[in-house]
Amino acid sequence: MMSDMSSVLPTIDKQPGMRIALGVDPGTAIVGYAVVAITGSELSMMVCDVITTPAGMPFPQRLQVIYKRLGEIITTYQPQEAAMEELFFAKNARTAISVGQARGVAMLALANGGLSVAEYTPMQVKQAVTGYGGAKKEQIGEMVRILLHLKAVPRPDDAADAAAVAICHLHMAPMLSMGYPTR
Repeated sequence: MMSDMSSVLPTIDKQPGMRIALGVDPGTAIVGYAVVAITGSELSMMVCDVITTPAGMPFPQRLQVIYKRLGEIITTYQPQEAAMEELFFAKNARTAISVGQARGVAMLALANGGLSVAEYTPMQVKQAVTGYGGAKKEQIGEMVRILLHLKAVPRPDDAADAAAVAICHLHMAPMLSMGYPTR
């Protein structure tokens, strides 16, 4: 199940020198994803949406939906690399465990899709997108909108968060490959 946001965003013709990254904001009920391209220093959105799983669906089938949809996204948009936010430990241990399982399934889907997977802390994502590691959700969403030349902030927040992860990766990966530390 997907929202309608992916159908209103433009597709992008692949150009020489273009890098395409899939950003994932993992969860069990909602998984945010965004495919963002960069050519030179110009960022472009290919798709930004969420995968939702019904609350009443058995947990193994919810994980299966996440795995299958991410595989379809990889096949459709053909990103060259992927990034995911590191797990933020919730106060509720049960929530942290289920999100960790969903994160593992997402990582498996990315790896099986032939993608290298980079991981970034929430602070690194905020720093890369807003310039401030303590930025609030609204600030991150607005910077995603500005950096990707969108008319509105992607909704829900999980989609905007996934776009922020992709943007972070597209900016950070070249530095990582040159040996610069990220923390």
